[in-house]
Parts: sequence; structure tokens; C-alpha cells
Amino acid sequence: MCGITGIFDTRAGREPDGARLQRMNDAQFHRGPDEGSVHLEPGVGFGHRRLSIIDVATGQQPLSNEDGSVVVVFNGEIYNYQELIPELQAAGHVFRTKSDTEVIVHGWEQWGEACVQRFRGMFAFALWDRNRQTFFMARDRMGVKPMHYAILDDGWLLFGSELKTLMQHGGLKRDIDPQAVEEYFALGYVAEPRTIFRQARKLSPGHTLTIRRGQPIPEPQRYWDVRFTLGARLSVEEAGEELRRRLSESVRLRMISEVPLGAFLSGGVDSSAVVATMAGLSDAPVNTCSISFADPQFNESAFAEMVAQRYATNHRVEQVGVDDFDLIDTLARLYDEPYADSSAIPTYRVCQLARKHVTVALSGDGGDETFGGYRRYRLHLMEERMRASLPAALRQPLFGFLGRVYPKADWAPRMFRAKTTFQGMARSAVEAYFHSMCFVREPLRSQLFTRQFKAELGGYSAQQVFERHAARAQTDDPLALIQYIDTHTYLVGDINTKVDRASMAHSLEVREPLMDHELVEWVATLPSALKLQGSNGKMFFKKSMEPLLPDDVLYRPKMGFSVPLARWFRGPLRERVRASLLHGPMLETGWFERDTLARIVEQHETGAADHSTPLWTLLMFDAFLRCSLGQTAAPVPEAVAA
Repeated sequence: MCGITGIFDTRAGREPDGARLQRMNDAQFHRGPDEGSVHLEPGVGFGHRRLSIIDVATGQQPLSNEDGSVVVVFNGEIYNYQELIPELQAAGHVFRTKSDTEVIVHGWEQWGEACVQRFRGMFAFALWDRNRQTFFMARDRMGVKPMHYAILDDGWLLFGSELKTLMQHGGLKRDIDPQAVEEYFALGYVAEPRTIFRQARKLSPGHTLTIRRGQPIPEPQRYWDVRFTLGARLSVEEAGEELRRRLSESVRLRMISEVPLGAFLSGGVDSSAVVATMAGLSDAPVNTCSISFADPQFNESAFAEMVAQRYATNHRVEQVGVDDFDLIDTLARLYDEPYADSSAIPTYRVCQLARKHVTVALSGDGGDETFGGYRRYRLHLMEERMRASLPAALRQPLFGFLGRVYPKADWAPRMFRAKTTFQGMARSAVEAYFHSMCFVREPLRSQLFTRQFKAELGGYSAQQVFERHAARAQTDDPLALIQYIDTHTYLVGDINTKVDRASMAHSLEVREPLMDHELVEWVATLPSALKLQGSNGKMFFKKSMEPLLPDDVLYRPKMGFSVPLARWFRGPLRERVRASLLHGPMLETGWFERDTLARIVEQHETGAADHSTPLWTLLMFDAFLRCSLGQTAAPVPEAVAA
């Protein structure tokens, strides 16, 4: 696990600025504190920070082939590298190391752009082939590892694991993309391929970018996608047996390490299944860690303890205070662009705890998306059955009207809160799911923005992100459709971003067995009825784990990593919220309606409404403006200024 960065001249072979490259590389020291190196030649500069995991003695980067004509920098792990080495040696390639990095170099020589099809793992890498005058960049299928890039006006391309490396170059324009702001306030993150800055992009998961010097720069190309065929005919027992076999293989591959290894153990189904599988593959006790909360409403540590005792793991637990909000500015600096998932706080803490004892940790991330575990999936399917009972020509105008005229009654008993139901019935499936995923929902999101900012948006809505992915899903199965959308949006933009930044802040490598692409592909062949039955999410997954885990872990209500935002904003963070939203740089942008900000602050403080999620989203945007941009006010788009 490492940090990579670099510069590439897309037009000619100008000499790269070594001082700038060194500055970019130094900005990601936390991603690889063990070693740091750069490679410079005409038109190319690569930088690398190393966290030594595999081939500790000889796996330094940037790494080249025998004659130095192909150079690579790589972040991640190629789990099947031991299988590929003899195949490449048989084809005549000579290896100087035992690292998975060198497999990329020779894989490129042997298979060209198709090399990524042979790699099983999490990866982001860039390579330069001098003989072909070709720059190649790739990102893993599930988007576990990040890759940012920008093409400057003068023809230089910048890339890096984190946006901060690009920002250190000095040539990146930092004017904010209004469409990215809309996506952030809708989703809590800026969706791929956009970044918060107009000039920078994220390379989307399962994509490559090939640039031949002096030729027009093409768009990134997709090399992989998951297809929900749902046609496999297996019983619950047969599916469970096959799942245990595939999970064991995935976990085994991710236990390859030359440094101390362990696992996160939250007490949920996914992390518990990973730990149980690790215990079956290891002769030594598994190292596990979890965090607890003093507030029982948020505390899962008792369930983690059940699993730890059953498998006699070396278990460590640390308690996080209920008012652990001192990380706000730290998180803003870590993420480089606005990021609003408040579970980033406990994630940061559990990574901090794990790094005290191990360098590599396995997690259960990806299980909900793959196996159908979210409560919102069940609610969406209930709504879909209701929507299907009436033709759209009748349903949309009827329930659209009722949704507009029926009063909002959050204070009333649930049976009288019909406004949300009416509104949901009037929407399409994609529109309804987008609405359920929004951090700041309509009409509040529209009320937040000024008229000038809306003009800059030009009618753009973050809903288009969901519609774009839905158009590629190639399925009309209600569950498969939203699983596909989540795999390309929430899993990448929220979960993977959160875990990557939080873990690498502590120089910790996190591996995700439930995101193994071969496992994901196989589960996508199974009928949705095996994943979600009535109120039982992850149905066949839980059944498959019954021999390994107690029912109290498998069938308890899902909790998740939560923090008490509502109470914070009425108590210890009250003054900070007022100062940030009503007097800080957010207002100086000219993008936000002060009256709306004042109204939601007042309503939340008095208890008239719970605006904790919108307030956190706004607070983190303010922290981004101050911490990541390092200025008192954000740059205002030219159209708004005009």
C-alpha cells in the first residue's frame, strides 16, 4: 500500500520540474512512511511513498523493466501475482524482485492494455513506456484504491492518490465546479469522475486511460463492469456452500503479508464472517480490534466480543467518547474535498487503534451492497411493489398532487405522515432511490442555493448521476438495479473513500475480501430472492454463516457506525455551527441563502425539526473551504461573479 503521484508531458518531452514533483510526493508522506523515491526523465516524473507489505527487501518503487524502458508507480495489491510470475517467466520475462509491482511491468509488456484483465486485487497505477511513447493509467474494478488526475492548459498531466498531491504542483486551478457542489449536497460526496475542482478528475473504477504523446487525449475506457444476470439456479444450501468456498479463497489471498496482519471486528455480520473465515485459515490467533461507545444506542462491542471469544482472537477494544468531534478539521484536510459521512469519525478511530498493533487489516466493507443488506433496499422494494400496482399515467399525477397538498407532519404519529409516501409513489424507481439516498433532500437543497448559483448549475441535478448508471445496468430487477447503482456510487464515493483516507492517515493497509471482483460477479448471478426475502436482508449469506457465527450476531438489527449529530448541534457544537454557517466563508461565496441557513439552524436548536444531516453536510463544506483551500473564502465561479 502506497501513495503515488507524478507529472507527464502529453505534448513533447520537456524537462519535468523535480522540485515540484518532490513537493507533490512529500504531501502524501502519510500513505507511505517507510520509503520515498522519484523517477525523472524527459517529459516524465513519477513519485512514490512506500508502506512496505510484500517483498519488503526489494520492492521499492518507481520500478522498471530490465532495460528501464517501462517505469511504473503502483498503489495497492495484486493478490494473484504469485500465479502470474511463472506464466510471465515462461514467456521470457526476467524478474529482479518478488513483488507484485513487477508483475504490472511485465504484464504490460506481455499483454498491453489488457493486462488489467489479468490482475485480481485493488490497485491504482501509472506507467510510462518510452519505446511506445505511451502513458497508461488504471484503477481497480471496485474502486478500492483512488486515482486523481488533471490535464493542465500547458499540456502537463498531473496524477496522484490524493487531490492534495495535485494541489502541491502549483499549476492546478482551484476554481470549484458548481455541479460538484450540487453532487456533494445531494450525496455527501463528489461522485466519480468529478472532483470538487473543475480541472481535476477521478479515474472511475474499472477504467483505464491511455495517452500517446503528441496525439489527442482520449476519454478513459471501461474494461470491467458487473452484470446482474440473476440466472443461477441454486438452493439456499448450495449457494451457501459455494459462498463459503469463495469467501475462503478471497480471504486467503488477502492474508498474504510480510508484516503484522489483523481485522476490524465491529460485531456486524460482514466483519464477523471475515474474522471467522480468517480463523479457519490461520494456525495463530487472529488479531482483531473494535471501538466501543459509552452510549449503548451506538455500541456494538458486546457482539464483537462474542465473535472474539468464539475464535479466541487477540482482541483489542478502545472506547470513543460520545463527543469525539475534534476531528472535523482533521477530516477536512484528509479528504481534500467536501465529504459528509459522519461515520468517518469512528472509522478514523478504529484505523488509529488497528495501526498500534498491525500494518494490514481486513474489513467487511462491501457486504451490504453485494448481498443486499441495507434496510433501504427493503423499503425501496416495498415502494416498488406499490408503484407497480398502478399505471404511471395515473400514479404520477395523482400522487404528485397529493404529495404537494398534504401537510408535512413530522410531529404526528407515523400513520399520519403520508406526505413522504405520496411523494414517493409519484416518482420513478431511480428518482425514488436517489431521493432516499440524499443527504440534503429537495426542496431544502434548492432553498439552500442562491439564484445566481442555480444559474451557474444550468439545471444540473445530481440525480443525473444515478440515471447515468441506471442506463448501463442492463437489468429491470428492482433490487439488482439499486445494487448496481450503489456499487458505482455509494460504495465508491462514500465507503471506499472513507476507508482509504482514514486508514492511510495512519499508514494502515485495509483489504476488503467481500469486494473481490470474482466473488461479486458470482453473487450477481444469483436470483434476488436469495439475497432479500421479506424483511430478511443478506438471506443466503446469513444462512451460510450459521455454522460459523451465533444467531445473536447474524440476526440482530443492523446498527452501523453512527454519531449523535442531533445532540451535538443543540449542545457542544451549537456555537460553531452558528459561526460557520451564518458568519463564515460559506456566505462569502455568494452560493447560499442566509435566510435558509438561519432557518434550519433555528429549527434544529429549538427542536422543531431534526436537521442534523444537512447541518453536518454544511459544516463539513465550511471546513473544506477553510482547511483544504486554506483561505477565508472560496473562489466564486466567474458566472456568479458576473
